Amino acid sequence: MKSRAELEIREADFADPAHRSAIVEVLDTYAADPIGAGAPLAAEIRERLVSGLRDHPAALVLLAFAERRAVGIAVCFFGFSTFQALPLLNIHDLAVIPECRGNGIGRALLRAAEAHALRRGCGRLTLEVRDDNTPARALYASFGFTNGAGNSTLTRFLSKPLRAAGQRG
Repeated sequence: MKSRAELEIREADFADPAHRSAIVEVLDTYAADPIGAGAPLAAEIRERLVSGLRDHPAALVLLAFAERRAVGIAVCFFGFSTFQALPLLNIHDLAVIPECRGNGIGRALLRAAEAHALRRGCGRLTLEVRDDNTPARALYASFGFTNGAGNSTLTRFLSKPLRAAGQRG
């Protein structure tokens, strides 16, 4: 990528084959990265990914393009903050393809997500980040993200895997 001026952030159009392909390709690159899952997406995940996002009523997917090539993605979901009684936007995945990192793409995706959140009247942006992902943590801190509600208590993201109906394994 030569300059930031060539960067364009677009909301994903799930009917556009190029956007569908970009979603899978960028997320697959992220999954294969050691800071992601360390392995590419399984074929059945690749098959369900775009339709699952398209059908999710709270999903917002932003794609970053440089010279018509997808170089980054922000997969977000609108939720609700009970402490603020306002909507919120959770940035579930923020990924930039490895060879384009350090060029402001992540920051541009964060700005676009924030703009969408403000238009929807959200009271906050949220995200999770691995503790060992120092570059991402630095980006998020420089963008104004703090731990939890801004207090000094460590906030942890916990998960429990579930097997959904129709899911194999």
